[in-house]
Amino acid sequence: MNEKSQNVLNELARLYPDAQPALKFSTPYELLVAVILSAQCTDERVNKVTEVLFKEHSTPEKMLTLTQEELEKYIFSCGFYHNKAAHILSASRDIVEKFNGEVPSTLEELKTLAGVGQKTANVVYAVAFGGDAIAVDTHVFRVSNRLGIAKGNTPVKVEDGLCAAFPKSEWSKAHHYLIYHGRRVCHSQKPDCASCTLKTLCEYYNK
Repeated sequence: MNEKSQNVLNELARLYPDAQPALKFSTPYELLVAVILSAQCTDERVNKVTEVLFKEHSTPEKMLTLTQEELEKYIFSCGFYHNKAAHILSASRDIVEKFNGEVPSTLEELKTLAGVGQKTANVVYAVAFGGDAIAVDTHVFRVSNRLGIAKGNTPVKVEDGLCAAFPKSEWSKAHHYLIYHGRRVCHSQKPDCASCTLKTLCEYYNK
């Protein structure tokens, strides 16, 4: 890890010592469903939806008692509800039929589930199973590019850059640090550069 990456990581850790997932869940399955729902939707909205959904449908077996139309009514406010409902039901079916009702714990197996791409698999692997992974959402993508610690025009390229920049043991923590910084300081439209303690290290600010 070079000096800049070390300094960035140290400062993010100082700023956000309690950084943790914003999605509410109690099992790997609930986390998986919540992450699928969170695509282009706020975590706050997802938490409101899952609070109701998980009361009766907190396992893949219980989820499969719903028709797609019934599930869509629960998740309508999360957006893209048609595709998300189809993915959740298909993934639930795979979990029951191929994995004995348990969410698989490896990245390779997670990515075989419907609606589970690299980002979703990384989140579930890191958060639910304690694996080392960096999920690149819009906040991580933006902050990494602006700081210049991982540049890329695709999430995969940024993920590769971050994995190279930080020690493997810090990947999961770094993911949450970057999300917090994107939400609280490095906003999409109007980044609060004036109050940002990382600005001396930031390529975006120093252009």
